[in-house]
Amino acid sequence: MSLKGKFKISLIAASTLASSSLLLAQQEYPAVLAGHLILPAETFIAAPKDAPLSLKHSGKFVTGKRNDVLQSVEGKSNGRRTGVSYPFNGQPIQGHSGIKRMSDGSYWLLTDNGAGSKANSPDFMLYLTHYDIDFANNKFEPKKTIFLHDPDKKIPFHIVNEATDKRYLTGADLDPESFQIVNNSIWIGEEFGPYLIQTDMEGKVLNWYDTQVDGKRVRSPDHFSQRLPSSPTEKISFEVRRSRGFEGMALNAKENKLYPLLEGALWQDANANYENDDNKNYLRILEFDLNSKVWTGNFWKYPLEANHHAIGDFNMIDEHRALIIERDNGEGVIEKACPPNTADQTSCFPNLPKFKRIYLVKFDKSNYGKNVEKLGYVDLMNIQDPNKLAKTPRSQGVLTFPFFTIENVDIVDDEHIIVGNDNNLPFSSSRDPNKADNNELILLRVKELLQRK
Repeated sequence: MSLKGKFKISLIAASTLASSSLLLAQQEYPAVLAGHLILPAETFIAAPKDAPLSLKHSGKFVTGKRNDVLQSVEGKSNGRRTGVSYPFNGQPIQGHSGIKRMSDGSYWLLTDNGAGSKANSPDFMLYLTHYDIDFANNKFEPKKTIFLHDPDKKIPFHIVNEATDKRYLTGADLDPESFQIVNNSIWIGEEFGPYLIQTDMEGKVLNWYDTQVDGKRVRSPDHFSQRLPSSPTEKISFEVRRSRGFEGMALNAKENKLYPLLEGALWQDANANYENDDNKNYLRILEFDLNSKVWTGNFWKYPLEANHHAIGDFNMIDEHRALIIERDNGEGVIEKACPPNTADQTSCFPNLPKFKRIYLVKFDKSNYGKNVEKLGYVDLMNIQDPNKLAKTPRSQGVLTFPFFTIENVDIVDDEHIIVGNDNNLPFSSSRDPNKADNNELILLRVKELLQRK
């Protein structure tokens, strides 16, 4: 055979191998329901006794204008009434935006900023809750709640409760979206700045870190240093889109590196072009050294399957493999979808979910600055339930997890993972068009996925 012929065959073989690898990387693995728990949407806790009176009720500023009449404004999800009204008496147990399984089988869950923005969340407290979770015995019970506070004034900007001794933090100060527990510290990935926050196990802030990418500080429009321009011709400069800061944050197996993951692609130039490869946006996984307390400058790329997608959570399962939730913005079930050309969409779902996946990815120091490898995924819209464990109606014979935001995933053992939604109370209704979402947790058997190396 001629050298030219051999070269041609080699190219074909290489192409076939690359195509096979791509297909294998995108392979779907089965997800079987092993447990299902529900915490009712209207679950509330009282603010601490030493909290300012303004925190006894929450949601007074959601509309932008102060409203002190409890339960006077019904929540809506894309125009659909959800049946739950605010302001609330107490603080809602909602907005679960990060989960961590402890060695004793209990779990910590993180609550995010409240109503979604700095302006409308000054009376929502920030906290983590320790849960007793037992799928076999139907337990989804809060054990202990710790509220974030900053009595030592580590946060370098003015906060809502500046003039108090405890200085409880609120949703107008920070938006915590991810966390890890290392020794006796909690490390929180924050979305507004974005910032990295260290607290003790009682929620007291110990340290605060700005975000650096390629040796430079990056900021969103909500970073504390930003100021509105004084004239229409002046521009504000930032690299992180609003609400696209740290959404997931993993911890390596040696527990000496954090991997904060941005929810949105960075803007890479003055023309507002996102960072992308061949028009496919990628998100940066950054690296923070816990020993030296510095950003190392190392990063990896997480390529989105579609540019409008977002990630929901990120946890390592060993030194080089991790679970990442990737999702679209759809919500709802097909049985209650709006018929074509329906003008009245107040009692049906106009934008059904099409993409709710958990990817198993792999990365290490050999591919700094390059794409993580997507080893495979499970489809949260295609959960098998042969033992009929689902506590909500199944859709076309399978359980779907059709929520707008799915922001919790962690490994349980070598066969199972746990997954949870962020119910955005009272603003998400994904199972019933006019009923606010509960807080749900599902236990999935995904042995075949976890065996991928």
